[in-house]
Amino acid sequence: MLTMLMTIIIINIVYVSLFTLRVILVIKGYTVVASILSMGEVFIYLMGLTIVLDNLDKPINIAAYCLGWGMGVFLGSKIESRLALGYIVFDVVVDSLEIEIPMKIRAQGYGVTSWVADGKDGQRLVIKVLAKRHYEKKLRDLVLSLAPKAFIISYEPTKLNGGFLLKNLNTGRM
Repeated sequence: MLTMLMTIIIINIVYVSLFTLRVILVIKGYTVVASILSMGEVFIYLMGLTIVLDNLDKPINIAAYCLGWGMGVFLGSKIESRLALGYIVFDVVVDSLEIEIPMKIRAQGYGVTSWVADGKDGQRLVIKVLAKRHYEKKLRDLVLSLAPKAFIISYEPTKLNGGFLLKNLNTGRM
């Protein structure tokens, strides 16, 4: 009984983790990898579902299926977070007097575009930075160390064309 419950849980953890990763890969444009992953995903899914459907007389099996599903979503999101596929854009707004910040960010290898903008309380410096997603925390920490009161919006772009980062991807600079 315990072996069956553990099998159901483990199968669902693996299945839903793969499902989560596949969906993320499709969204990010890695369709070939997602297609290959989906073959293993559906095989594991059918194995788990067969076990549960063959043993519907025990509600604990259904509970194990649900538990494995939830744990799989959690694990899949953790794996994706570690992979950190794609890019992140930071829009940073600081006091316009802090004009050295873009130069300090550039000195760390990031591409920076900046301009002066009008805010509610006067002029501000707006800084746009594009980085690989796995540098997100490092970049956020850098910006906050340079401007602790910075207003930061970060988001993932869906389409990229040209620019500093794309020119320097193969140089190992970032």
